[in-house]
Amino acid sequence: MENFHTISILVTNESGVLSRIVDLFSGRGYNIESLTVAPTIDKLYSRVTIVTGGDAAAIEQINKQLNRLVPVIKVADLNIKEALEREIALIKIQVKDEEKGDILRIAEATNAKIIDITDKTYILQAVGDEKQIQALVELVRPYSVKEFVRSGKVAISRNNQFTNLKNL
Repeated sequence: MENFHTISILVTNESGVLSRIVDLFSGRGYNIESLTVAPTIDKLYSRVTIVTGGDAAAIEQINKQLNRLVPVIKVADLNIKEALEREIALIKIQVKDEEKGDILRIAEATNAKIIDITDKTYILQAVGDEKQIQALVELVRPYSVKEFVRSGKVAISRNNQFTNLKNL
């Protein structure tokens, strides 16, 4: 089984940065399992979170190569014990009248929220770690899932890896 790592990258918020990061991965044959990007509180910077697989040597090589990219300010390999990780999922389910109670119970049991209701569909929103999202997926699988959207992982360090950079 491949060992997955969550890499958090603080970058200057400028055009082409994401392309350079993705090119680095694809050019060296590294697969990206999950990718999220968004500006920080200071819109001059963005946080890129990448989940990738590899042994310790491969991850060390990735980190070194990322640090050489000009718009990269800081790279951190986030250990699961040192970080909090979350994903978001939106699930549109076509519901029959007799299934509505089941879907409500599933939402309650998994801490999902029903964020939209029509005569024929419910849209659920779930925020949690990978296991929590997957548990919800398995519970709704027997129903008529019409759309499923899942974000990439976002993560934040519990320690001081980025705090010396003005709360970015």
